[in-house]
Amino acid sequence: MARHRIAAFRDCEAALRNRDLKQALYDAGKVVMEGVLLTLHGEEHSARRAVEVRVFRRNFFHYYERVVFPRTLAETLAPYLAAGGGDLLQIGYRLTVNLTADFAGIDRPTRSAEETERLIAITKKLGEGATLVHSTRDHAEVSAEVAAVQAELRDRFFLPSLARRRALLADRDAGRIADADLPRDVLMTLLAGNDELSLSEDQLLREIAFYLQAGAHSTANAVVHALWEMLEWTGDDKSRWARLDDPVFIQHCVHESLRLHPASPEAWRTATFPVKVAGIGDVAGQDRVELDLYLANCDRTIFGETADRFEPDREVPGTVLRSGLAFGIGLHTCLGRELDGGVVARPGADPSEAQLGIVTLILVELLRHGARIIPDDPPQRDAGTFRPNWGRFPVRFTAKGA
Repeated sequence: MARHRIAAFRDCEAALRNRDLKQALYDAGKVVMEGVLLTLHGEEHSARRAVEVRVFRRNFFHYYERVVFPRTLAETLAPYLAAGGGDLLQIGYRLTVNLTADFAGIDRPTRSAEETERLIAITKKLGEGATLVHSTRDHAEVSAEVAAVQAELRDRFFLPSLARRRALLADRDAGRIADADLPRDVLMTLLAGNDELSLSEDQLLREIAFYLQAGAHSTANAVVHALWEMLEWTGDDKSRWARLDDPVFIQHCVHESLRLHPASPEAWRTATFPVKVAGIGDVAGQDRVELDLYLANCDRTIFGETADRFEPDREVPGTVLRSGLAFGIGLHTCLGRELDGGVVARPGADPSEAQLGIVTLILVELLRHGARIIPDDPPQRDAGTFRPNWGRFPVRFTAKGA
């Protein structure tokens, strides 16, 4: 098996759209990722995606960020505001684990602090398993830890959630409740559509675990990266600080940060049979094609001479997303792209009419309360992974009343 690597934006874009290339980055993390939507291929992937996309409707995203999420955001930030600060990674996980649990279909009966902390710990460990290929730790040891928390997730959260939804489906089928009374989440949608999919309980568990860790991990990191970039960009420039009063401009900052810090800095694909690949040429069956998404998102032919720098006013070609390939493209485009990033608004648009995305909503609140890096307790990178993520990110809230 040969390995090939590409880094040009248009070549990576074409490879991501190539249906003859199969997902391969998560083979090492099979304990979490085997048989989930992201790793499926061909007809099986299409069938699963066709069912799950029913959850991810734009009107629901708009409702969630306007009605549901503001309450969660206020409740989560309150103790940190009272304390004057906290670790932004911890804050981000507290926010996003509740969000992703809602979407995945994991019930939290007590909604206690202990329950939330346990779910966060489970989610973080699942994330380690999913990204095992980039772990600096012993892979067998990490896999064993992941299997243990997956069993805890199954017994404590998944099986009760599954039983409640099965009972609700029975009530619906008996005419005691209507479709509108059913929870709108991935687990409910998969159960309702399981005549089409025939998933076992183990397959359902892995799918829900995948959604739980992928959403929480990527969103929490996106918040931290974006705040870092914005604070570095503003510096002591008062005119730049004034621009951060505009939520639409903050959304543009978020997408520029997503371009520079894609959730996965690379994508791997395996050729299902001999195929021509842009930027490489002939690729033999079972050869691996490695896509450097970080370098692709910094391609100067697409993003200009300053492509490797944070410039929220950057002009991009009309055929290119402001976030580049951060959310993928083609078959494996992230279903939650508009939930996290919203729909990019034009400069000067009315924020009250825009779908900003939850990462922007979080940053708007953090900046409103004066979130700042603490000079004598600076952020630290995560030494447990080769991915350029933060391990600690302490912030202080400096606004009066925070």
